[in-house]
Amino acid sequence: MRRHHGGRDAAGSRVEARGATARLGEEADVSALARNYAPLPVTLTSGEGSWVTDVHGRRFLDLLAGYSALNFGHRHPALVEAAHAQLDRVTLTSRAFDHDLLEPFAEAVTSLTGTEMLLPMNTGAEAVETAIKAARKWGYEVRGVAPGQATIIVADGAFHGRTTTIVSFSTDPESHDGFGPYTPGFVVVPYGDADAVADVIDDTTVAVLVEPVQGESGVIVPPEGYLPRLRRACDDAGVLLVLDEVQSGLGRTGTTLAQDLAGVRADLTTLGKALGGGILPVSAVVGRTDVLGVLTPGTHGSTFGGNPLACAVGIAVAELLSPGDLQGRATVLGAQMRERLDALVDEGLLDSVRSVGLWAGVDVHGTHGPDGGRALCEEMARRGVLAKETHGATIRLAPPLTIRTGDLHHGLDVLGDALRALAPR
Repeated sequence: MRRHHGGRDAAGSRVEARGATARLGEEADVSALARNYAPLPVTLTSGEGSWVTDVHGRRFLDLLAGYSALNFGHRHPALVEAAHAQLDRVTLTSRAFDHDLLEPFAEAVTSLTGTEMLLPMNTGAEAVETAIKAARKWGYEVRGVAPGQATIIVADGAFHGRTTTIVSFSTDPESHDGFGPYTPGFVVVPYGDADAVADVIDDTTVAVLVEPVQGESGVIVPPEGYLPRLRRACDDAGVLLVLDEVQSGLGRTGTTLAQDLAGVRADLTTLGKALGGGILPVSAVVGRTDVLGVLTPGTHGSTFGGNPLACAVGIAVAELLSPGDLQGRATVLGAQMRERLDALVDEGLLDSVRSVGLWAGVDVHGTHGPDGGRALCEEMARRGVLAKETHGATIRLAPPLTIRTGDLHHGLDVLGDALRALAPR
């Protein structure tokens, strides 16, 4: 596998473990909790809509929305109602038995996404692992790839989860390094370069796996025509196009799926995060019947995948998105957000902005240092607005699709004030 590394310190290198009572700027005793995250020093106790409250009673506007898991805000009434009703009935049967919501869940999500079949799982990484397994098995049984030789083309800078197979093809040193030996069978090419994909497809290729928009890398939007060209390359070679929409899917980009913006349909699409409405982990792979059909009884499964509680919430999520008004809202508010962010670039407070729908990656000036994104998020938190940095000098903005217009502009006002407060004098 071809890989290249960028140099940056671990996200937690400057942050000490903090207890539940730590305030912004304060340190607390080392926690018993493993430090695989470096959160902002804010400890939350409740949330509703776009607002959350911490242990000190202070309210914050949430512009991260659980990395798109909270597309509908905290505790959306329809989702909470669906979960409460199901809690009084049955929450788990395992897949040893059917239950009355499994088929309706599959029908609701495939109808919403314009796909044929659904395989339920729990987390986004599980959905990607499932898609990888299905693509490989399809490659051996249908495409005729020699046993044990299947390869999948992936993109530089991608984030598909943190399981051992997935980190094997990550080009992010923090996700990749120290976890070998690595799973073979992946070829890495530059993101956004459809020609590079076409050039490396060979007799061992079973699929191309990419994100329509790279979220973890800072909302990296590919060039226009990228997805259609990938679709054509896959069709010409007779291989699968697999799109990871765990972050980009379910309304975030102003369409139900990000691929809808390009007018393409993947052979397999992974969903997660918002599918669980911020209530519990729910994920799925949706796509072609003939591809998912290669996974027969005993070849793949999950005790909790497709459990009744997950299905009840997932059906409610599909019902929220079916009318299309939330997708339209993401488009309208996203345009307003982009206009405000461009104004901050023009003012000299930001280096650059990338956005699609109600989703933006914002690059902080190099004058703020390699960890400028962290400093900006801490300053915003002091002012009552929550966002999160990624890769040092970039922050992501992903407000709930249900955010009030006035609240969105308040959050952007705070972003501008925080940037001015941090600007070199």
